[in-house]
Amino acid sequence: MRNISMSAVLFSACLLALAGCASEKSTHHGFRSSGLDPFAGKGSPYYKGKGAIPFGGGRYQVGDAYQVAGRTFVPHEQPGYDKTGVASWYGEAFHRRKTSNGEWFDMNTLTAAHATLPLPSYAMVTNLDNGKQVIVRINDRGPFVSTRIIDVSKRAADALGYRNKGTANVRVKLLGPAPINDTNAHMIAMNEKLQSGASATQVAVAKPRRKFVEQPVQEAAYEPPVLEPSNGGYVVRVAVFHNMDNAQSAYQALAGFGPTQIIKAVGASGPLYRVQMGPLDNQKDADAALESAIAAGFDDARVVATTITQVSSN
Repeated sequence: MRNISMSAVLFSACLLALAGCASEKSTHHGFRSSGLDPFAGKGSPYYKGKGAIPFGGGRYQVGDAYQVAGRTFVPHEQPGYDKTGVASWYGEAFHRRKTSNGEWFDMNTLTAAHATLPLPSYAMVTNLDNGKQVIVRINDRGPFVSTRIIDVSKRAADALGYRNKGTANVRVKLLGPAPINDTNAHMIAMNEKLQSGASATQVAVAKPRRKFVEQPVQEAAYEPPVLEPSNGGYVVRVAVFHNMDNAQSAYQALAGFGPTQIIKAVGASGPLYRVQMGPLDNQKDADAALESAIAAGFDDARVVATTITQVSSN
């Protein structure tokens, strides 16, 4: 064993004390320091590219049950998830590192970690202490301690007004799955729409302003039809597929823009899979969903009025 001087011990103690104080505000998935977090630096690749950190990408993932610090977490689909609890935030210790679903964590974008929700997902987080709200892209796992239910990025903690405090009482409402090929411009547009008082459906289909689009495309002029719904409902019929894999691909491309379904039917040559968005309550939401479907490449999509009780999902 090495001989360590008392002065060195005292110096080390001071450094530990300072580190403890600094970590009171900037937590790491709920732990006071990255050294205590079982996921911090555990083989997570570091993004070494030049320029801006890529946003989005990764893969869709639910995952198997896992254990952290003696607790068991069971990821699963949770439609309608709407819970309150304590939120923390994380930043420098994970900046530029790979997230649980293969994206790159950028503490300066609106993302978050959740222990059990599917990745990636959109969620609306409301700070119950001050009423501030933000839409985040959940693309990581955490937090893993106490009653904390979400761990947001440094930028999101700033938007919610609790970064200096460290934690906040929040409400987390799941909006639905997020597109794999997402953009930060889309997140900005969604949050601008949220701040304007738009509904959750209108927020989900918000489009980036043109100055945010890296490769703008020319949009075809479209004049939406005015329909009279039989029971106040609309759906957007997107496309019909013979192959379930193709239907799933279409679903993944559209699910982040609002409620999306795959309807199974029987055709003359076998099963068919119809992808549709909805049901939607009003013409405005239906038109917005239609624009999103056309922008995603489904030029034959159309709005139809329907009785909500007639819509079933698979």
